[in-house]
Formats: sequence, structure tokens, C-alpha cells
Amino acid sequence: MSFTLQPVRVGTGADEEGMLVFDRDQRLVAVLTHLGDQHDGLSGHWFLEAGFGRLDGPNNPTFADLDAAQTWISQSLTKRR
Repeated sequence: MSFTLQPVRVGTGADEEGMLVFDRDQRLVAVLTHLGDQHDGLSGHWFLEAGFGRLDGPNNPTFADLDAAQTWISQSLTKRR
């Protein structure tokens, strides 16, 4: 599954560097934020700030990089319910 990534500033109060993730039909499926230095051990990782549809849930994961995030998103969207 391929995605389009669009940089965006996210008003979280701390980590503003973000990425909008669109599916091949240009539907917004996720908002990721890049974690800063205040996140011990996770600085530089990406956090699922918001997921839509099958990506919506109570436990939002973190990812080492954008490739890992896209892999997880792809797998989550293709899972059967």
C-alpha cells in the first residue's frame, strides 16, 4: 500500500513537527508527530497522534522512523475485522 506524506505543524504544545498520511485515494488516515528531546528514549521517533477508521484506538504506538510507521499503517489498514 502506498501513502502520500504531507508535512504539517501540529498544535500539540510541544512537538509541532508532523506528517499527514493519506492513502492512495487521498483520504486522510493518520496524523504523526515527531517526538522531541523531552521524550526520554523516544526522541526522534514518530507518534501516532491521531488515526482514523481502523487506525483509531486507545493505544497509539510510536515508530523508529517514517518507514516503520507506514508499514504499521499498511498492515493495520489491510487487517480483516
